[in-house]
Amino acid sequence: MKLADLVVALDAQLADTVDHPRGLEVTGVSHQAAWIRPGDLFVAVRGARFDGHGFMDEAIERGAVAVAGEGLPPGSACNVPYLTVGDARAALADAATEVMGRPSDALTVVGVTGTDGKTTTSCLALHLLRATGAQTGLLSTIGYELPDGVLRQPPSHFTTPEAPQVQHILRDMVRHGATAAVVESSSHALALDRVRGVSYDVAVWTNLTGEHLDFHGSMEQYFADKAKLVRRAAHSVLNVDDGPWFDQLVPLATGGGRTCTTYSAEGTEADWRATDVQEGASEITFTVHGPEGEMPARLPMIGRFNVANALAAMAGVAATGVPQRAVVEALASFGGVAGRMEMLERQDGDPRVIVDFAHTPPSLDKALETVRVTTEGDLWVVIGSAGGPRDPSKRAPLGAVATLRADRVVFTEEDHRDTPLRDILAEMERGAREATPPRENFVSVGDRREAIRYAVREASAQDTVLLAGKGPEETLERDTTTIPWAEIEEAREALRLRRGV
Repeated sequence: MKLADLVVALDAQLADTVDHPRGLEVTGVSHQAAWIRPGDLFVAVRGARFDGHGFMDEAIERGAVAVAGEGLPPGSACNVPYLTVGDARAALADAATEVMGRPSDALTVVGVTGTDGKTTTSCLALHLLRATGAQTGLLSTIGYELPDGVLRQPPSHFTTPEAPQVQHILRDMVRHGATAAVVESSSHALALDRVRGVSYDVAVWTNLTGEHLDFHGSMEQYFADKAKLVRRAAHSVLNVDDGPWFDQLVPLATGGGRTCTTYSAEGTEADWRATDVQEGASEITFTVHGPEGEMPARLPMIGRFNVANALAAMAGVAATGVPQRAVVEALASFGGVAGRMEMLERQDGDPRVIVDFAHTPPSLDKALETVRVTTEGDLWVVIGSAGGPRDPSKRAPLGAVATLRADRVVFTEEDHRDTPLRDILAEMERGAREATPPRENFVSVGDRREAIRYAVREASAQDTVLLAGKGPEETLERDTTTIPWAEIEEAREALRLRRGV
């Protein structure tokens, strides 16, 4: 894209600092100097800790042909064209969108947001779209997929990558024949304009409970940031069972000629609802009441809460034009989500071991309630809580929920970062002791590998061991060190050691 055209698209002012050749081409965008390639625009973002202008010279050395920012710091100089913009983060997203050719315009985009269930709902929507004939890509917590179905990882550990990566992945989807995309859209991504350039056709809302308040500051701001998705989409799918948040979303979803569909897993009056829910050891059956009438449905997952995720996904895909009968039939062939209620292979004498991503008090409560239904003996849970600034207020509630819902609890590490692990464990222990009634059914084993092995070794063949919190994540953060991690493989090794093989 020509720099002159980009200046117009960003409504930027080109600083009169250096001459620039006519027809200068911009071929990429980044706000990370280390990621700059020859031909890129470097966007200098001022953050809480660093000013991107401090990395401007490095970016230019790496081949940046221009720099954009909210103004050069006093006394600094830029020897490539400098674009002055009103909001650097917005400019990062807008520039990436334009340079990549506005790829989401060529796709039917289903966006999914909410506190719990985002990834499962996203994967369900992906499956339903593919099963009903759409060449579909995915951008989610677990990675991204092109229409070939191969899971890939972006080079940064965010639910949604930064705006240039988002646009690059969407462009790759289009180049590989995608006609649709499912984009899991976190509150951070919406607040920080990482998905600003995505043209959403359908917004799917799962629910809202307290999380990431260290970042958003309040539940009201958390809601407002997530609600940006509803404001941007032509059509929204809303959860009637989400209490007062639903009431606040309806006017946002229907303003300016936009439309919405509602769903309820509790049988409440809605466009899509479920009744006759029956939970089995490996599947859930229920009756779907939708725009085309009543139909029997089968979901090959455990966890009653997944009925809500299934309804959200079916309603979202139906909003793209797929008939109700087609999405209900496709639901029965869903293969599950890595790290979401993922059951390990079981041999005679093994406890049932399940890996799940639940890491908030409400999601842990739901997970434990789910597996309790089909647990013959004791229910174990291995759980930790993140360190650093990651919402420390949830540590004690996690301890309380774990010990009230499970029979045996092992508190352990979960990305404690620069927070002393002992402090986190003490908070979780406090939550257990101050629960109503007070609980003492726990031990603390700081090393997560040893915690998993302890629980699997001590559990009986009739017990269930839920490994909560990490799910499909590929790293574990200890102090300033990040190590590779695969929860499912750690669990398999624990079972092998239990069997003595």
